[in-house]
Amino acid sequence: MKSTTTGTPRWIAGIEPAAELLSASGTQILEIECREQPAKLHELIHAYATDPAIRGQLRKLREMGSKRGPILFLGMGASLCSSISGSIQLQTHGRPSFSIDAGEWLHYGAKVCDDAALSILLTTSGESAELVELLKRGSSGSLALISNNPASACWALTENRLPILAGPEYGNATKSYTNATAAAIIAAAEILGLPWEREAETAAMAFSTSLGRIFDLRGELEKFCRGAANTEIIGRGAAYGGAVMSSLCIREMSGHRAAAHTGAGFRHGPNLDVDASHVAIIFALGRVAELGVKLAQECNRRGGKVVLVSEQDREPTEKLFPVRLDAVAEPWEGVTSLLVPQALTLAMVERNGCRLPPRFQYGVMEQ
Repeated sequence: MKSTTTGTPRWIAGIEPAAELLSASGTQILEIECREQPAKLHELIHAYATDPAIRGQLRKLREMGSKRGPILFLGMGASLCSSISGSIQLQTHGRPSFSIDAGEWLHYGAKVCDDAALSILLTTSGESAELVELLKRGSSGSLALISNNPASACWALTENRLPILAGPEYGNATKSYTNATAAAIIAAAEILGLPWEREAETAAMAFSTSLGRIFDLRGELEKFCRGAANTEIIGRGAAYGGAVMSSLCIREMSGHRAAAHTGAGFRHGPNLDVDASHVAIIFALGRVAELGVKLAQECNRRGGKVVLVSEQDREPTEKLFPVRLDAVAEPWEGVTSLLVPQALTLAMVERNGCRLPPRFQYGVMEQ
């Protein structure tokens, strides 16, 4: 997917941004939209629990998901990252489910797409060419959509659809990532017939109370990471989605090279070249927290620095920058894990300038 810049502004959902956003820099927009995340997350959780139209759509998802076959989540970029928490939720409760790159699925998955009980397509814009084409082709299996744009082509092409409710977004995928991740988790819980409201509210509160505290650390965090030739972001389970999204945020906004790995994937190769030029951001969260701590210790022994994100207070050292997150139920760490890399990204672009132009300057989206 690429975007071609044109001379015509590209308003999201046809809505012209407020004057304050049109005059804001990319760095200012990033901070504004990061700080809007908690309120938008609370709004989504409330709507998914109480709105009659959304409740009706969730009931349809449960009916479609009751068929034999796996549940697929299809997306690209931040939307694919958002889906990982949903597929993890289903897998851990015994239901086959997978998050798949929609571009690859479009070109190579046609012969097996009908084997899925339900395919849930995620697209913030609702205009991604690959997702539009998948919906146009249709399927003998069930299709559903999670999107942030009710004025989009994808929204018009399907009857089974859930809103992300993040509002227009003009910088990196911040509000849309957190809300889409929450929507995927809730959809998975509804398919499984599990209660989700209490865990969702607890996660949203943890996210809200942690954001200010972690963003206040961003100058120290950037100073600790400054000068790294490579930044590796490592997570397992739902936090792997947060790791991939984090690497996209850092690369898109700052131009600094960052790469995401699962814990096992990092151990089987990339950790062999860890040295003093490396910084690893390791999410030591949930049931596999101790594996993250062990990996942090190994990176330190090899001379690398580690930002260790965990649910405990830890002593900092010259090579270890610990950050505590409030504990949340699985798979909500897919939401909360993003806060530390977001804070780091904001500090990096405050220091060095923002690389990504505001989204209303983008052109036509092409495959």
